[in-house]
Amino acid sequence: MSTSPVPPAPAEKRRVVFVVGSGRSGTSTMSGTLQTLGMHVPQPEVQADETNPKGFGEPQWVVDFHHELLQRCNVAVSDARPSAWFEAGKLATFEPLRGRLHAWLEQQFVEGGPELVVKDPRLAWFMGLWRSAALRCDATPAYVTMLRPPTEVVGSKQKYYAGGRTSSTAGEISRTAAWVNMMLHTERSTRGSARAFVRYHDMLTDWTIPVFGLGQRFDLDAVKSASANDIRKVHQFIDPTLRRVQLTWDDVRVPDRLREVAEESWQQLDRLADDDGDTPEVHDRLDELRTAYAELYAEAEALSESTALAAKRAGQTQKPQPDQLPPGRSGAERIPHGVRAMVPASARRGLRKALGKQR
Repeated sequence: MSTSPVPPAPAEKRRVVFVVGSGRSGTSTMSGTLQTLGMHVPQPEVQADETNPKGFGEPQWVVDFHHELLQRCNVAVSDARPSAWFEAGKLATFEPLRGRLHAWLEQQFVEGGPELVVKDPRLAWFMGLWRSAALRCDATPAYVTMLRPPTEVVGSKQKYYAGGRTSSTAGEISRTAAWVNMMLHTERSTRGSARAFVRYHDMLTDWTIPVFGLGQRFDLDAVKSASANDIRKVHQFIDPTLRRVQLTWDDVRVPDRLREVAEESWQQLDRLADDDGDTPEVHDRLDELRTAYAELYAEAEALSESTALAAKRAGQTQKPQPDQLPPGRSGAERIPHGVRAMVPASARRGLRKALGKQR
């Protein structure tokens, strides 16, 4: 008596959701929500602290990996330079890095299950690397970009990342410019991929609407089959009082042109969170804004050239001795960050050379 062959079990579909966007915009809330509903955050995680008491939802390996890559390409976590995207993007072609990330991600699917969520504010700089790794793992990548008004993001960073120092105009300018640079390029990098934009305010008001919408859009089994107990846990996890910083442009001191670009960028990005809001019309306007920001930044670099040259001359004539500097701070680092951020790259290289620094 013959028997029919048993058909092979269907391959388990793999999904990886990348939570991207500026830090302090609700990325941890989104990652933690998806994790609570059953998606896997690779372990171990970055430990919660006073800046994020509910936890970050970030794999420690990912944070360390990105820190290494940012050092390689000389890019900051919050970098206002349009050219920083080119410098970071070059690493996506480096096969040893591609293979290393692929091996790690494959291990996470084997150990953690078919649906992963990966979040780190640094991730946006290296989306090409991550997209390649996901596809090599036969996984479908999707992107969730969290949206929060730039004034609130800047205020939150000033409050929690300034180390207790008083807010400065230079810091507000630098952080606002970095927000524009990060958000406009993140939008461009995810265009054409499976993606969604979620307002932080909407998550705090009623998280079920945007999150279950993601479950349907990205075909996430963990979200679509969430139990009543899972849903209760998310209600306990999300705390509306975590929106502790609510500033407006009256509270943030930035030049008028930068404020105009940032506000218009926010208005256009906010439209992407609406049903049927991800349109070619909005894309075109965001492209125009990205160009306008690059032109504004180039003007700032040109205007600050005298400052850069003066700093270079000071370094050549009054080279400080190591014992004259505070521990861990170079001569260049004593120049205010807001000024250094606007100094042309060529001048910074000259300054580093004058100070005897290789990087």
